[in-house]
Amino acid sequence: MDKKFKILAASDLHGDSNQALRLAEKAEKENVDLVVLCGDLSSPLQTKGIIKSFKDKGKRVVFVTGNHDGLVLGNFWAELYQVKHLHAKSTIYYDVGLFGISGANIGLDAWHEDEAVEILKNGFYTIKDCKKKIMVSHIHPEGTIVDKIEPGFGSSGIRKAIEKLQPDILLCGHIHQAEGMEDFIGKTKVFNVGRNGKIIELWFKVTFI
Repeated sequence: MDKKFKILAASDLHGDSNQALRLAEKAEKENVDLVVLCGDLSSPLQTKGIIKSFKDKGKRVVFVTGNHDGLVLGNFWAELYQVKHLHAKSTIYYDVGLFGISGANIGLDAWHEDEAVEILKNGFYTIKDCKKKIMVSHIHPEGTIVDKIEPGFGSSGIRKAIEKLQPDILLCGHIHQAEGMEDFIGKTKVFNVGRNGKIIELWFKVTFI
C-alpha cells in the first residue's frame, strides 16, 4: 500500500514566537507527521516558544541551527524539549531518513566546505537504505536559483555532498528573499522553505508481511 508522510518545514524565525505559534497551528490543522526547522530560529532577545509551540501541539520536531543560533543553543533545545538536533546526526520516521548540518560557512560555529561534505556523507550513510532521504541544512547550496538573488552566499560543500549523495530532498533557508524558491541538483529537489513554512508530502510503498 502507499504511505503518505507529511512535513511542515520552516526556517529563519529569528525569535518570532508569534510566527512559531502560527506555524504550530498550521502543523496541527494540516495533521503533519513531522516539523522540520532549518535554522536561524533564535534572536538575541527571544528564544522562548520557538520549539515549545510545536511540542505543545504534540508534533515531532527535528531541526538544525543557523549561523545566528550556535550549536550550544541547539544542543540545549534538543535536551530541553526532547527533539532531534540533526547536526552531524540522522533520524528515521517510518521509512523517511533525515540527516543534516547546522550553521553555515559564516557566523557562529562556521565550518569549512570540506568539513560540510564529510558531515553530510556520514549522516547519509546511516539512512541510505530508507525509501525517502532528506538532507536538512540552514545554508543553501551554491549554483541554484537563489544565487540570482544573492550571489556568493551558497555553500560549495553542501552542493558537492548533494551531487555525490543525491538525496530526494534538501530543505534549507538562510536567504530570506528566496523563500518559496525551488530548484533541482540532479534528482534532488531543493526547497528554500522560509519563515512562512512549506508543506511537503512524500509518498512511498509500504509492504506488510
